[in-house]
Amino acid sequence: MKHRLNTDKNNFAFTLVELLVVIAIIAILAALLLAAISQAKGKALRIQCANNVRQLGIGLQGFMAENDIYPAYVNPVYSNGTFQGLASWRSDLQNELYANSLVRRKDLSPGHYPAEGIWHCPSAYRPANFPNLPFALGYEDYGYNSYGMSEQTDTSSLGLGGHYIWNASQYPLPAVNVSEVVAPSEMIAIGDGLEGNGGIIRDGLQILWRTYGVQDYLGSTKRSYARHKGKANVVFCDGHVESPPLPFLFADTSDAALSRWNRDHQPHREKLSP
Repeated sequence: MKHRLNTDKNNFAFTLVELLVVIAIIAILAALLLAAISQAKGKALRIQCANNVRQLGIGLQGFMAENDIYPAYVNPVYSNGTFQGLASWRSDLQNELYANSLVRRKDLSPGHYPAEGIWHCPSAYRPANFPNLPFALGYEDYGYNSYGMSEQTDTSSLGLGGHYIWNASQYPLPAVNVSEVVAPSEMIAIGDGLEGNGGIIRDGLQILWRTYGVQDYLGSTKRSYARHKGKANVVFCDGHVESPPLPFLFADTSDAALSRWNRDHQPHREKLSP
């Protein structure tokens, strides 16, 4: 290696090319370090989200054990005691978790649309251009499998939210009995708030649903894939947590993929289109 003599005959100076090589090496090492930090942060957020889902699953198990039913997606007659539970599945789980001191109060948001504590997925975010929509259309982090593979015109539901989810005169009640879920370890209960089909995904929902007619909303498909690197955190009816790939949830048409949505453990492939 040739060095140019400095004014001090005992010192040597690097050439410009050598300095550029050193700078390039430092830049490459810095990029590798940032990538490693980013991956570690992403993994930590996924673990935190999975823990949130696990806590929600604990609340669900507690409610099921006490009432022998699944929470109704909406329970408009809760105040007269006709059916067990509060106004919604969120209210039921939040009440169960707090009443049994399973989580600290500060980890439960008092709002109807919680976005704090265990209700907040640390990898989810409300887009800046997401409008302030009416009450029932707020941005949600986690969703409940209240519909299953039901068509949007059905009067019944194959999910957990109730028997007449689409019938306004009967509401979604009566609630689903625990014994009606044929394969609890294979039935999706709660997870990242997404709906989708055929590769299109909509996020920010308090439902977890596979249905036809889903449209991308403000880049929701890309945002959903970025949340957990193409996966979703889901707790099943028996309480265990998985992170299935989004294509398995919303594009795969195999019996194994479709039956996980329905309490009768059947694929109901006929409901993938109108």
